Amino acid sequence: MKIKVASRILEANDRIAEENKLLFRQSGVTVFNIMGSPGAGKTTLLEKTILRLKDGMRIGVIEGDIAGSVDAERIDALGIPVVQLNTEGACHLDANMINSVLADLPLNELDVLFIENVGNLVCPAEFDVGEDMKIMVLSVADGHDKPLKYPLMFTKSSALIINKTDLLPYVDADMNIIQRSALLLNKELKVFKVSCKSGEGLDGFTQWVSGLKFP
Repeated sequence: MKIKVASRILEANDRIAEENKLLFRQSGVTVFNIMGSPGAGKTTLLEKTILRLKDGMRIGVIEGDIAGSVDAERIDALGIPVVQLNTEGACHLDANMINSVLADLPLNELDVLFIENVGNLVCPAEFDVGEDMKIMVLSVADGHDKPLKYPLMFTKSSALIINKTDLLPYVDADMNIIQRSALLLNKELKVFKVSCKSGEGLDGFTQWVSGLKFP
C-alpha cells in the first residue's frame, strides 16, 4: 500500500512538473534547481552568480525553506525578483509548490530562474519541479563520503559544485575522492571546484551557466 501511495504522489508531481516546464518554455526561461545540504553554500553561490550575471541576464529566484525568509532577503538586496516558499515542515520542494508561486514572478521578463531547494541530501532529488537542470552543491565540510551515501542527488544532477575549497586545510575531506565517486555515479556530471568566499572557480561556473540554452 505504501508503495502504491508513493507511486501516485510521484505521478501527480510529474504531471504538474510537465505543466511547469511548458510554462517555462512558453516564457523562454531556463530553470535551474539548486540542491544541497544545509550550510553547503547554496544561497552564497546564488548571490555570487547573480552578481556576475545580472548585467547581461534577467534573473529570478525562488527560495525554498522550511521556515523563515532570511535567504530571500539576501537575494532581494541584489535587486532580483525573488519569492520565498516555505514548506512548513516538508523536506523538499515539489512541482505543485513551485506552480503555486509562479504567478508572483515576471516569467516573461526573465532569462533564468534559479530555484533553491530545501537543504537536504535525500528528498529534493526525487521530485522534478519542471526544471531544465539540477545542480548539486556539496561543501568539502560535508565530507568525501557523501556521493556514495546519497547517490541519487549525484545521479540526478547535471552539475556538481564542490564548494568551500578554502576550508580544505581545516577539514578531513579529499576533494579528489568526491569528484571520483561522483563521476562513478554519473559520468556526464560537470564538476566545478569553487570557493564562494575567495571567488576561486566561480567564473568557470558562471560562464557555463550563461552558455546553456534550452529549447
